[in-house]
Amino acid sequence: MSQAQRLQVFYDGGCPVCSREIAFYRARPGADGFDWVDVQCSGESLGTGLSREAALARLHVRLPDGTLLSGAAAFAAMWRNMPGFKWLGRWLQLPPFGALAELGYRIFLRVRRAWRRPGGTP
Repeated sequence: MSQAQRLQVFYDGGCPVCSREIAFYRARPGADGFDWVDVQCSGESLGTGLSREAALARLHVRLPDGTLLSGAAAFAAMWRNMPGFKWLGRWLQLPPFGALAELGYRIFLRVRRAWRRPGGTP
């Protein structure tokens, strides 16, 4: 798969829960078709429309066409492109599941602040 066809996944490596979840996905078949970007460690540009602060605040996925997604929509895009999770990504495209997933993700974001590693960005 060429670099231009790969999904870019931007995640907060300073969040222990986030890091464990991304490690789980990176160990799955098909994960080599993604560019995994730990925003905590990356000194490079994140591309158009994505600041470091925004990338640390929520999971983001940039599609091959440049479209930037965040939160539950980002998870859905990632899952639709990962063997074994495609059904879940498709399921989140159906109302009301995507909206419910986004609500759950926003609740998670509120409690994850307590799980941050010392010295990490909130």
